[in-house]
Amino acid sequence: MRIEGYLPHVGRATKGGSLPYNGSTGNGAKAPRVAFDFSDTRAHRVPGWKSALDITCILLALPIWLPLIILLMVVTRLASPGPIFYRQKRVGLGGKHFLIWKFRTMKVSAETESHERHLEELIRINCPMTKLDAYGDPRLAPFGRILRASGLDELPQIFNVLCGEMSLVGPRPCLPNEFAHYQQWQRERVNGLPGLTGYWQVNGKNKTTFNEMIAMDLFYLKNLSFLMDLKIIFKTCAVMAGQIFESRPTTQPHRQTERVRSRPPTLHGLTESARKV
Repeated sequence: MRIEGYLPHVGRATKGGSLPYNGSTGNGAKAPRVAFDFSDTRAHRVPGWKSALDITCILLALPIWLPLIILLMVVTRLASPGPIFYRQKRVGLGGKHFLIWKFRTMKVSAETESHERHLEELIRINCPMTKLDAYGDPRLAPFGRILRASGLDELPQIFNVLCGEMSLVGPRPCLPNEFAHYQQWQRERVNGLPGLTGYWQVNGKNKTTFNEMIAMDLFYLKNLSFLMDLKIIFKTCAVMAGQIFESRPTTQPHRQTERVRSRPPTLHGLTESARKV
């Protein structure tokens, strides 16, 4: 299967940004046309129980997440001028593009190039994926750091789940320009519905490298089960609370790149086996 489409000018749609996605480069010209070839990617059918589990959990948790979304809408509106939500193009099941919903966590005038450079560096040197927010990002709107650290900025994606574009559990959807640089084995992660949370989120997340994240996503897709999804959903709540306390800003953004830490044997083996899939 071959999918073609326009990508926005680099840097115009990144995590936590405030500018909506569009199909031009900003000067009236269309963005470059890029093609992704998925002919070697194994297609995976989404099991029926997954949608049933998603809908059941969303309905049962309605008294919790709906008032929370309304509260965060009010906080976002009062804390920073500009739109409450923003949409961002991501890569979904089988490489199909879709728009996710998020709470806006950055100032409307915030630049996005620094986030892209940070992500490119993390992928290039394969070091733990610490967020740029951890270093005191001045682009963040009030309460933005807390929303991003806790993952609550992703809460509106419940509506993406209800539309069938995402699942509660699965690999996090990546940006199209990020996906364009994936190796073939890494593209296997689009063989499942992207998720609000996932195996990677509850097993290290920002303490793991990019390749380890991909390996965990592939491990989840290979061992997909009803019980595993339930465990991840329940564990996510505890992990979100821990992330808030671990999100205190530091002043040395390059310290992690100066220290080469040995990775746990289990994760290293997982990464190597994923490359062979």
